[in-house]
Amino acid sequence: MVKEKGIGIEGVEAPKDTCSDNNCPWHGSLRVRGRIFTGKVISDRMAKTVTVEWPRIVRLKKYKRYMKKRSRVKAHNPPCLNAKIGDTVTIMECRPLSKTKKFVVIEVKKE
Repeated sequence: MVKEKGIGIEGVEAPKDTCSDNNCPWHGSLRVRGRIFTGKVISDRMAKTVTVEWPRIVRLKKYKRYMKKRSRVKAHNPPCLNAKIGDTVTIMECRPLSKTKKFVVIEVKKE
């Protein structure tokens, strides 16, 4: 029997499905800590990986204006959450899982 463990973040509920992925923060042994971001999935072509993007505004001191930029990161996509293109997801920092993956999906908000 797999015991549900919480990851200690208010407002984030555990998924209804279960999985046997060791890199799942809910059902595996992956510890999460650090930064939390909310963004949109723009790619899910890689195995167990999604690309998440969110907009941000940067101030240009020289011109005294603001510029729109976007941040993109790769995140581990556990089978119990299974985020698809267009989903709004919450990701959280974890240990490096590969050369470019340092985040994991902890919640999927379907639109």
